[in-house]
Amino acid sequence: MNSPDPSVVTDRPSASRNRLVLIVYTAAIFVSALLLFSVQPLFTKMVLPRLGGSPAVWSVAMVFFQSLLLAGYAYAHYLTLLRNRLLPVVIHLALLVVALLSLPLSIASGWGEPPTSGYAFWLLGLFAVSIGLPFFALAANNPLLQAWFFRSGHPSGPDPYFLYASSNIGSFLALLSYPVLLEPMYTLRTQNLIWTGGYGLLIVLIAACGVLLLRSPVMVIADIAAEDTDAPAPPWTLRARWVFLAAVPSGLLIAVTAHISTDVAAAPLLWVLPLSIYLLTWVLVFQSRPLLPHKWMLMAQPLAITGVIVLLAVGGEQNLLLTLGGHQLCFFVIAMACHGELARTRPAAKYLTGFYVALSFGGMVGGLFAGLIAPFAFSWVAEYPILLALAALCRPPGGAERFSRWSAWYWPFLAVLAVALIAPSWSDGRIMHWLDDNRVWMIGGVGLLSALLALGLNADRWKIFATVAVALVLIRAYPADDGRVETVRSFFGVHKIVVTAHGQYHVLMHGTTIHGAQKFQNDDGTPVTGRPEPITYYQKDGGIGQAITAVRERKGAPLRVAVIGLGSGTLACASQPGETWKFFEIDQTMVDTARDPKYFTYIRDCEPDLKPVIGDARLTFTKEPDGVYDLIIVDAYSSDAIPIHLATEEAMAIYKAKLSPQGAVVMHVSNRHLELASVIVGIAEANDLKSWVYSEDSNRDNEYIFATSVVVCAREEADVGKLASSDEWALTEADENQRVWTDDYSNVLGAVYRRLRDGEQ
Repeated sequence: MNSPDPSVVTDRPSASRNRLVLIVYTAAIFVSALLLFSVQPLFTKMVLPRLGGSPAVWSVAMVFFQSLLLAGYAYAHYLTLLRNRLLPVVIHLALLVVALLSLPLSIASGWGEPPTSGYAFWLLGLFAVSIGLPFFALAANNPLLQAWFFRSGHPSGPDPYFLYASSNIGSFLALLSYPVLLEPMYTLRTQNLIWTGGYGLLIVLIAACGVLLLRSPVMVIADIAAEDTDAPAPPWTLRARWVFLAAVPSGLLIAVTAHISTDVAAAPLLWVLPLSIYLLTWVLVFQSRPLLPHKWMLMAQPLAITGVIVLLAVGGEQNLLLTLGGHQLCFFVIAMACHGELARTRPAAKYLTGFYVALSFGGMVGGLFAGLIAPFAFSWVAEYPILLALAALCRPPGGAERFSRWSAWYWPFLAVLAVALIAPSWSDGRIMHWLDDNRVWMIGGVGLLSALLALGLNADRWKIFATVAVALVLIRAYPADDGRVETVRSFFGVHKIVVTAHGQYHVLMHGTTIHGAQKFQNDDGTPVTGRPEPITYYQKDGGIGQAITAVRERKGAPLRVAVIGLGSGTLACASQPGETWKFFEIDQTMVDTARDPKYFTYIRDCEPDLKPVIGDARLTFTKEPDGVYDLIIVDAYSSDAIPIHLATEEAMAIYKAKLSPQGAVVMHVSNRHLELASVIVGIAEANDLKSWVYSEDSNRDNEYIFATSVVVCAREEADVGKLASSDEWALTEADENQRVWTDDYSNVLGAVYRRLRDGEQ
């Protein structure tokens, strides 16, 4: 009898070993993804005391993570090219151990203070030197472990893509559990230690995966090698399509987040929802038996694109919940169609790591476009409609068009239609006014035409793309805002300056939130003359106005005031001759806007020599001399994604140190989404300060006089003058059951819950 060839040994993995392999590999990929996505909000929160809570911080973080994901995938790809099975395991475990030595997570020394410009590149550098190595090691795990699983001898090894679903389930849970569980329950330091412990556990799991790989039966390796040689390499055209299919939803993820946090509602935590949806689509499309068939998603995709077109045409103020839900539902369908195409065209397992490199490269390209290039290239969120149009090209090549004899006439028809609808927007005639009055029906009709082309006529995707593009151009040609609109964009967001009918008011807006307004014409059409009157939240008999007056009367002499947050410059006109008012503003474009008399004249007319201090106030204000300010006004909380680091015990300690012996701190906490008054009372009491809360429901006829919530904090009752005896101001003690916010702990979800609870009462 001949001796058996070592390459054809008949040993086959037992059922118990197969179960063990599946459990260990699934657990390792799950834990890796859990760590990969929980580090993003964790480290971003660590950065907050150095840079304000801008939604763009999250966009830049996403660009960094996507770029490093590409590097990790490329590293994994080259490791799998090594024919030696032991060497990749040793190399990767060594990398993980070296990364473990850099933990717990911390901000690298030398990165304590951001520059006055170039925030995006500063942040990228900060992320790279602080968490680059551990994140790089984590990023490589998903494709590397799937490649090892392919070679492990498990029966499911030839198609290991189902493990990608396990990875994204871990990512999905990490993202949702952070604001719901980790942030409310644990301090930042404890979260960091838990994360470090999880990293150590992951090293053990990956070591176990390596051992199982090295102990795979020899015959299985021979079978895999034979299968590897039979699998054809994917053509470069297909690889390029993978990149495109990954880039569009990745860019849309950031674009949708930017849109709903600037053009619809800048509510806290809204960035979590689009990213959760994005991860959920990866989970669903890579299931062995998809819950939502790909053909359904392809049928729904043109309807989803039309839905976004209609939502963009309508605007966001009519029904916020419906609008927010609509944008994200449509994003889900579009991402499902794109990712479903990727799952449908995935290659044999031999080319798995190359496939993931293409996916991560596409994700990085989409993220770079939407997160870094678009904010500099456009003054509005133009990346959203651009990527929406490109989504039409993500459809697979169609078969024969229905009514093909007429299809050649569609291009001239579309050209004539576009000219007929767009050209009137440059005029001021009756046709333009009629189209403007019926803009939603017009734009929606063109959008519906694109859906009919796809579903009814099986049209070429380029025709669908061109039709969608026409509809999106019409949205820009016939904007939803009443009056004339100009946009100003910076790293910190997109602001709109809306000039109302007949130029009566100039209004500074961020999404649907008004941050300031100025009246330029009286009701009879005559121009407003003299010193501008502060309005919106800053009228003289409102909360902020009363606080300024009370401290001024208490002192009986000119005030020395510090204001954190400039906006339209309204508070410049709350000053009086002889007083010193110093403003601290993080966004230079806001300073430029407030100084430009074609927008607002508060600074020109009231404080023409004003020179705001540019930078994050937590850092710049710390440099101010102690004990000099009679009044500190913190005005950075009006209905946005709030800068949490300005509302902590440590921040209040800084404010207190800068106060004169009888000074007071005024915190403007008006917010549609969070209840912040109790937070301020808590951090004030932790610094031995008393707090008076003012909350007004404005029922005035003037549409630009708003309800205001204000907290004034001082050492003694006498320091706030007549406010202490006013019925409108309530001396308030901290809630013993509510944990004080610190740089190490905050609970945004709790603030959201209290706002919802108070709204129901």
